Order: sequence, then structure tokens, then C-alpha cells
Amino acid sequence: MNKFQRRHSCSSLPAMQTEQLSLYYGKKAAFTDITMPIEAGKITALVGPSGCGKSSFLSCLNRLTDLIPQTKVSGSIRLDSVEILSEQIDAIALRRRVGTIFQKPNPFPFSIWKNLAFPLQEHGIKNREQLALLIESTLQDVGLWNEVKDRLHTSALSLSGGQKQRLCIARALVLQPEVLLLDEPCSALDPISSGVVEDLIASLRGRYTVVIVTHNLAQAKRIGDYAALFWVQAEVGQLIEYGNVEQIFTAPQHSLTAAYVNGIRG
Repeated sequence: MNKFQRRHSCSSLPAMQTEQLSLYYGKKAAFTDITMPIEAGKITALVGPSGCGKSSFLSCLNRLTDLIPQTKVSGSIRLDSVEILSEQIDAIALRRRVGTIFQKPNPFPFSIWKNLAFPLQEHGIKNREQLALLIESTLQDVGLWNEVKDRLHTSALSLSGGQKQRLCIARALVLQPEVLLLDEPCSALDPISSGVVEDLIASLRGRYTVVIVTHNLAQAKRIGDYAALFWVQAEVGQLIEYGNVEQIFTAPQHSLTAAYVNGIRG
């Protein structure tokens, strides 16, 4: 068995763990020395002002940083106790286990059906009946099936903004990942669509490990189990405080956290 194939981890262990993780774009540090658990089956919200390294941290968790020239990552990221920064790790296999949803919905310029069939086919699933079952169940999961079942072969670009984002979440979920990374998934949506997507994210708790970057503190408080405050100190992103959401919002240990969650800073 390849050491990076899925395995059942002890429920007491975090799904992921970073140790002294640092990221540099050329000589410029995006963030340094971040040590943080990402608890299995829970929603972890990354909060803090713009430019403090939240999205950059997220991109490290499935090595999207590999795609950026002159990028250096140091430290450790473990997924099920396997070091994913190792040169022996297959980044494509990693991204199947750790999916990403971006700020702006980005469906492929294909039909709704093909948006979900394409990643499955790329990973070796060719049987038409199996594809149909997986696509229907995943669209049911994100609440889209009844809205699109009669137009599966029309362009995904014809969907509304909220529907496009739910389709992108479905495109990640259809590969049955363990971890889902979401980078401000509601910020480009109207309030009603944002609420629908937020409810969908909350419904993933327990089935998936979720890490979400959000500038919306109320959203972090509503859906998060854990929260991490990032900040810029000496022009470098830093993790200021990590804890369960109730503690972060009602009894923060750091003065910057208290100022931020109370609207005094940031």
C-alpha cells in the first residue's frame, strides 16, 4: 500500500497538524512559524485583517503553493500523520483528499453534468451508471438536484452565483475528500445566496473536516467550532490565537484577539 493512501486515523488525533509552518514568496515572508491543529470533522475558521496570510496558509494545506514560482514552504504539515511536504507525496492525490473552494465561483465552461463527471473521469471512474449515481447524490448533498435535474446538460455558466458556488462545492465533494478548504466562499454572493452556502457549509460538519477563511466574524461565530486569528506583525503574518469559537469570542487570551472580535482593531 502506498503510504499516502487513505487510512483510518485515530479519532483523537487532528485531521491535519502544522508545525512551525512558514511560507515565503521569493524573499518575502507571507507568514512564519504557525503551529496549529485542524480537528477532524470540525469547522475551523481563519479570521483576521486582509494581508495577514490566511489564504496563503490555506493554499499550503494541499500544496497549491507548488504552482507559484519562487515559493518556499518550510516546517511541517501532516495529514493522518503523513508529512505532505515530502517530495515523495503525489500532489494530485493530495488534492483529491484535500479539496479547495475559491472566493469567486469558477465552474468549468462545460455542462452541469460534465463539471462533476470530468474530475471523476480524470480519477479513473468511467462507468456511466456509477457516474450518474455519484453526480445525483452529490448534487442532492449540496441542495442543487431539484434545481438542475432537468437541465444537467446545459452550461454551468447559466447558473446563478449561489448555484455556481454550490456546484463548485459539489465538484470538490464528488471526489469524496476528507478535508475541504474554503477561501471566503460567500464574499462574492448576495445575502440570500450567501446564507444558502453558509448553511450548506455548516451541514458538512461531522462528515468532512472544513477550514474556512472568512472576514465575516458573525459567520465564523455561527458556523465555526474552532477559530484562529491571524495578524501582521513586523510585516509578517502570524498566528495570534487559536481556540474553540466560544473561547475566542467570549474569553480571548490575547489583547489583539479581544480588540479584533470587539471591533476595536482591524
